[in-house]
Amino acid sequence: MHYEKDRLVEKISSIEIPTERTLEEINLDPFFDYRIFPDHILTGYPQWRDEGRTMKANDTILQQVYLPPFPKFSPKALFGVRIKDLIREENRCGFSYETLQGHVECGISYFILEEGKGKIIFKIRTFSKPGNFLTALLGPVFSAPYQTYCTKKALRNVKRILETNLSAP
Repeated sequence: MHYEKDRLVEKISSIEIPTERTLEEINLDPFFDYRIFPDHILTGYPQWRDEGRTMKANDTILQQVYLPPFPKFSPKALFGVRIKDLIREENRCGFSYETLQGHVECGISYFILEEGKGKIIFKIRTFSKPGNFLTALLGPVFSAPYQTYCTKKALRNVKRILETNLSAP
């Protein structure tokens, strides 16, 4: 989808994971396999998993979203995103993706892990706007609160996954 990043709404959410370990010492495979959201909210089907390899730029992810978040009882919506960048820097790693045509949002999201003193910080940084007239109309009463809910659940999910990997030998 076409967008101008400087015209989008920016949101940053983060959570701290206490640890003395570095990012290099932690198994980040689930993170880079797009296991960001709990399965009852969103199930991702990434191109790299289907092709038996790791994530790379321009890979696509088919997102199956549950609205409301009850997989057995809720309608499912399918959306697509494309990996824009992989970020691998000293003390910082992650990836970004852009929404594809037909997504309810238009923009780019960053999923970043940063080392801090005695902690790792997981950040979700988004630049977005409604992707169509309906989401623009329903944004204040449905889309925005649901997006906030999903972001909080994603932060807690990644924290849980990393803490599990921290306790593994």
